[in-house]
Amino acid sequence: MTTTITKVLTTSEVAERFHELAQQEKWFEIQDEFFADDVKSIEPAHSSYMGYAEGKASVREKGQHFVSKIETLHGVSTTPPIVSGNHFAAGRIMDLTVTGFGRIKIDEIMMYEVKDGQIISEQFFY
Repeated sequence: MTTTITKVLTTSEVAERFHELAQQEKWFEIQDEFFADDVKSIEPAHSSYMGYAEGKASVREKGQHFVSKIETLHGVSTTPPIVSGNHFAAGRIMDLTVTGFGRIKIDEIMMYEVKDGQIISEQFFY
């Protein structure tokens, strides 16, 4: 009998890989690699861009819907993450032209909660 031991990544390791992929704008790869099946995605209550989504498929659909509305990407940047316990946060600035909104600039903090090597929630502050 062979036993396979799978190493569960720490929050710092998840944050490090997250940053590597974020610098390449590989957001859907981040979802594929780290999002738990029951992940929650939380926007500010006042957001006119996106709302709440729960579950990996719903969160993916939410992201795809937003990306499909981007007409022009004028500039984006993501800061290195700051890790504390089972959370990490990163800053992100996006300058976009979005169908229905025109040119917008979003300056946000993205906060992620990690459990057993998977992201169980993402929350955005802007």
